[in-house]
Amino acid sequence: MDYANIRSEKIERVGLITLDRPAALNALNDALADELWHALDGFEADDGIGVVVITGSEKAFAAGADITAIADYGYMDAYKGDYITRNWERVKTCRKPVIAAVAGYALGGGCELAMMCDMIFAADTAKFGQPEIKLGILPGAGGTQRLPRAIGKAKAMDMCLSARMMDAAEAERTGLVARVFPADRLLDETLAVARGIAAFSLPVLMMIKESINRAYESSLQEGLLFERRTFHAAFSLADRQEGMKAFVDKRPADFRHE
Repeated sequence: MDYANIRSEKIERVGLITLDRPAALNALNDALADELWHALDGFEADDGIGVVVITGSEKAFAAGADITAIADYGYMDAYKGDYITRNWERVKTCRKPVIAAVAGYALGGGCELAMMCDMIFAADTAKFGQPEIKLGILPGAGGTQRLPRAIGKAKAMDMCLSARMMDAAEAERTGLVARVFPADRLLDETLAVARGIAAFSLPVLMMIKESINRAYESSLQEGLLFERRTFHAAFSLADRQEGMKAFVDKRPADFRHE
């Protein structure tokens, strides 16, 4: 379908979503979040898609929430409207791997949206930050929760309390970012990685994602139990049989995603 705030396309087995509100530096509002939700639903249901990439522009992945849309909100507007929870968090429930390709600013809600993805690949121009304190409010889409899990308490406190920005090099050192590429190569390099991932068995990709997320959110013992049961279940997959047979036969595996 035609979208007003994003662009969506298929590139082989990769679904590419581009945030597209250039005049607002891709500031996030409910209209954009609803379209992002719709596009993710489509890629989730498409057996021909193995990985989703979300990106923005050279200037900004997303410069934060659209403050003009919420400046007059009261408590009941935010609470009864289920602001953020209703639609923004669709990214974190996607079962297929999701990569954020970030150039320019990823601030406030933009940084939080990137952290909802499974990995962040950054251009060397990327800037990450949680500057909500400047607006007299705190992060509300995971900034106080995902950020310390990614970079540690001290640096998360620094970013959220002082509103300082973190560049791509520091973000990679601290673990917020998985890889850094030259800005003019960001999308090409991200898509190359995404295509490589998407060529693997989709059921196993989904199992790995679910298992790592379990480690992120549970005790070591519970995580190990979940991993072991999922590992055992993988022996029922045709792709597991093909992958091991291909290894023994010394040939590339021909995964059928089943």
